[in-house]
Amino acid sequence: MATIQIDDELIAALPGGQPGATAQLRELAVLELYRRRAISSGRAAQLLAMQRGDFVRYASQLGIPYIELDEVETDREIAAASDLG
Repeated sequence: MATIQIDDELIAALPGGQPGATAQLRELAVLELYRRRAISSGRAAQLLAMQRGDFVRYASQLGIPYIELDEVETDREIAAASDLG
């Protein structure tokens, strides 16, 4: 396991200050890796000891979408849904 040093200024910026700083930083790192699509929702959930569905809901509440479509993909999905009706 690798160890990184975090300066006191960053730890002080975390909600609640120092207590639980390691867990907070771990969560922030996992959420950012997921947001960047470097890890899957399943892996992120595993790293945070959560069920996948719970993680997806939690990330969504924080503004990190489960599915991110570009404009072309969105248009295709809308067209496909229109064809069904």
